[in-house]
Amino acid sequence: MSLYSAGVEYGIHCLLFLVGDGGDSREASVRDLAELQGVPQDYLAKIFTKLAKAKLVMATEGVRGGFKLARPADEITILDIVNAIDGKKLIFDCREIRGRCALFEEAPPAWALEGTCAVHGVMLTAQKRMEEALAQQTILDLARRFGRKAPAEFGAQVNDWMNERREKKGGASPQAGDGQHITLTDISD
Repeated sequence: MSLYSAGVEYGIHCLLFLVGDGGDSREASVRDLAELQGVPQDYLAKIFTKLAKAKLVMATEGVRGGFKLARPADEITILDIVNAIDGKKLIFDCREIRGRCALFEEAPPAWALEGTCAVHGVMLTAQKRMEEALAQQTILDLARRFGRKAPAEFGAQVNDWMNERREKKGGASPQAGDGQHITLTDISD
């Protein structure tokens, strides 16, 4: 069993597609993001509700409406996304079994329960390190990594695919420089 839900993976991937040229935000509908990635639209809509509530994305209005990043991509950490979608999760739930030893006849001695359980302490340290690692990575960091990995033509294919859908909704072509184009190689630094 994984610690985080599939929704976290879906949300992170969707936010990657909302990172546009030079790290600016681009706009996309939940329907288009679901179709682009082959994920359930209804489930993705619930994820975007959580992301919007956490002020990581904001809805845009109009025929071509959808969502865009609510903050700069370099200010949205992976931990922000995880917490918005799944809430703060503990990796360990200490059951305090240290006081249940059969050798403790009636009640555990004070020394057995004194301080933080050593096992729980190790798990708290692991939790802290995991959260620090997630907080150090932003959605822009991931987008840049993805941009370096993907061939240049993939960015053009994504642009074409998204623009076709936007044109169908609004009937007009997006204008150059409107912030709606994504070139993954442009964000790779």
